[in-house]
Amino acid sequence: MSGVVVIPAIDILAGRCVRLTQGDYKHPTVYSDDPVEMAAKFIAAGAQRLHVVDLDAARGSGHNRSVIRRLLEVGDLGLQVAGGVRSVEAVDSLIDHGAHWVIMGTAAVKDSRLFESCARRHPGRILAALDIRDNKAAVGGWMDTAPVVVGSLVGRWDKLPLAGIILTCIDRDGTMSGPDLATLTKVRKMTGHELGYSGGIASIDDIAHAAEAGAQAVILGKAIYEGRISLREALATT
Repeated sequence: MSGVVVIPAIDILAGRCVRLTQGDYKHPTVYSDDPVEMAAKFIAAGAQRLHVVDLDAARGSGHNRSVIRRLLEVGDLGLQVAGGVRSVEAVDSLIDHGAHWVIMGTAAVKDSRLFESCARRHPGRILAALDIRDNKAAVGGWMDTAPVVVGSLVGRWDKLPLAGIILTCIDRDGTMSGPDLATLTKVRKMTGHELGYSGGIASIDDIAHAAEAGAQAVILGKAIYEGRISLREALATT
């Protein structure tokens, strides 16, 4: 498992730190009213990188830019930011304000010209989000799926100077039922980019299995919030 990067996640909905289960916006679990305070706890545990998602922006129901700006001001932490990033201006703004990486999902799937433009404008700073539900690419904050062939999509991304790809298996997300190793293995064979994985991880063993299947980074959410995984232990183990 040596070398896999463990990244805690902060999902923001209406200004609060929440977790969803399988992308269900109707029943969020709130873990903190202050995402910045949560980030400070992750830093204290040894985290050097953080995965931040603006859930309101992802589904087009608002935004949490002020909270994200505060997170970007937290020192000694590399942030990768996602959620509603669908323009060159949005990417530029996040990077200008200190984001180390910007994640594009809907745009990466549905607007290849925009995505390529952003990737070439900021080489090594853009991550593609491959959010899979029922073997299809999900878009619009996971509210819809796009009629694309995943292999062709990833093959197109492989030609771009990306920082990597993040695979999220939505059916496992927030369930703590273990990673979808079959899908992870399949996607690993499709790309030469660095590959991150999210969805279902509930133990240190799950992290190891994801790494063995080809993940170079794992994103942890509900398992650390619920105490199933100690972030400090996970970081020390890897």
